[in-house]
Amino acid sequence: MQTLLPEGWPRPRGYANGVAAQGRFVFVAGMIGWNHEWKFPDKDFLGQARRALEATLAVLREGGARPEHVCRMTWYVIDKREYLESVRELGVLWRDLFGTHYPAMAVVQVTALMEDEAKVEIETTAVVP
Repeated sequence: MQTLLPEGWPRPRGYANGVAAQGRFVFVAGMIGWNHEWKFPDKDFLGQARRALEATLAVLREGGARPEHVCRMTWYVIDKREYLESVRELGVLWRDLFGTHYPAMAVVQVTALMEDEAKVEIETTAVVP
């Protein structure tokens, strides 16, 4: 996998501008912050983000992928401010679960998610070399 950083561009913090990879693709559906019983034990954004990322890692493992194989992620959040206010804590959470590997990412504010209690949904693509 190769991180893409055009010449003269500043290095982004917490994500990559682009990634080039070859191998077997593993696609992870939008993961949300519920547990295995489809309940939301965490009502806060950070707790739900942790559960969504842990679910993402479980699906990746099932497909033979590891955190360093993640090429792209799209985060859908219902409250941009809540996301921005959690950026520092999200960084700690990210490093705890994914280390210092940063894929290409986008964060999109949406008016709602399919589950009314969900605050974040994370969709992921990995490439296993």
